[in-house]
Amino acid sequence: MLRKIIHIDMDAFYASVEQRDFPELRGKPVVVGGSPQSRGVVCAASYEARKFGVKSAISCYQAYKLCPEAIFTPPRFSVYKEISNQIRDIFFSYTDLVEPLSLDEAYLDVTTNKKQIPLASTIAKEIRTRVVQVTGLTCSAGVASNKFLAKMASEKNKPDGMFVILPGKELEFLSELPLIKFYGIGKKTYEKLSKLGLTTGADLLRYSESELVANFGKMGNWFFQMARGLDEREVIPHRESKSIGVESTFIRDSEDFSYLLLTLENLADELSKRMAQKGKKGKTLSIKVKFEDFIVKQKSYTRESFFFLAEDIYDQSSQLLATLWKETGSKKVRLLGISISNFEGKQKETNQPMLFGLD
Repeated sequence: MLRKIIHIDMDAFYASVEQRDFPELRGKPVVVGGSPQSRGVVCAASYEARKFGVKSAISCYQAYKLCPEAIFTPPRFSVYKEISNQIRDIFFSYTDLVEPLSLDEAYLDVTTNKKQIPLASTIAKEIRTRVVQVTGLTCSAGVASNKFLAKMASEKNKPDGMFVILPGKELEFLSELPLIKFYGIGKKTYEKLSKLGLTTGADLLRYSESELVANFGKMGNWFFQMARGLDEREVIPHRESKSIGVESTFIRDSEDFSYLLLTLENLADELSKRMAQKGKKGKTLSIKVKFEDFIVKQKSYTRESFFFLAEDIYDQSSQLLATLWKETGSKKVRLLGISISNFEGKQKETNQPMLFGLD
């Protein structure tokens, strides 16, 4: 039996929340993130700002250069999380098989659902209507027989739209689609594909799996599956985080080791609190340092006993920092972060094919 999968993606979520709560921002280019003078990155951009090329993950300074008239506003994560919970309550009224990817998007398996609605498209329409009624925000939906196709379908008619890939129409949908729009194919991968004359799904479909593997190695297997819309991954309702971490980006690069230690002490305290909130203990501690030349170095330490106390986390991470400091010749530091993984009672994960993250 074919699965019925829905992918829901909120439209410019953080920025839309700001425009909803502050009417003076409506219709204007809004950037959620740090100030243009900071080293912060863009968390979200309204569609008005996106027209200028502003997008998430670029620096706020770059966003300002692209759109000087943009209005920069700091994120309000507690508000976004509260709204996200309201949206998930709507999802759970239809199915318990909900896999959140972030605060603003999720997969739903509605093959069998609580309301016994036969068509997944009907459920998607109802969800979109209820999201507007409850939150005043819009979302886009994709409906298909698997996660990969549903994800791509939700992008088809954004914002505030929906697209359904009917059974038997998968190859028709994929063949017409430019490869740059395939979920998991970024700019670098697309450049490699286009050099071989592969620019659409139809082009990729002409190649056998052995030919793709010969040209792209292991990625060739993924490309073969992508071109045919194959994806056996299940919707996983509860996905455990593999690690818990915190980090801090400095306003100015620092070569003051005592200041780095002070920052590390504060990070250790914050990390300990986060782990306590989640009821986690881990055996592996990792430290990440980004230097003034943007080179990132990491070191980890694993032991039999668990890390969870702030003092313990600080003691071990300061030793790792000192080692990195010596190895790199005491270069100025731009960012400092620590994380804990290898949790107590960690379960082995099943190996499922991943059809994304190729760049």
